[in-house]
Amino acid sequence: MFQGASSLSLDAKGRMSMPTRHRDVLSATANGQLTITKHPHGCLMLFAKPEWERFRERINSLPMSAQWWKRIFLGNAMDVELDGTGRVLVSPELRVAAGISKDAVLLGMGNYFELWDQATYAAQEAQAMQGDMPDVLKDFSF
Repeated sequence: MFQGASSLSLDAKGRMSMPTRHRDVLSATANGQLTITKHPHGCLMLFAKPEWERFRERINSLPMSAQWWKRIFLGNAMDVELDGTGRVLVSPELRVAAGISKDAVLLGMGNYFELWDQATYAAQEAQAMQGDMPDVLKDFSF
């Protein structure tokens, strides 16, 4: 399970360094192989290869009425690999789609990661914190 937030910067070639606390798990469970695709909220999703394969099967089983979502998730998916120094190349197309140029936030979301443009994430998080709590959380004990 991946959790926690990491601030990071992409280099001039669009590579990001995977935080060291996640590298060992990704190497052991996925042999350093990842898949990156678009998320409907404007960020990117990064999956370890085995988890991507489970997600891909779920998406493939959707009915024709979800064909555009299949295109968004599967048509934009890019397989990548951790290099020898723990970096991952994020394609120019995916960086543009998520508005990521340099500064980013990587969030562990359980079985996948979200990669956000840092300013976009900060603005959306602030907006969410100012709004009402969703009904499903109103009875949740903190």
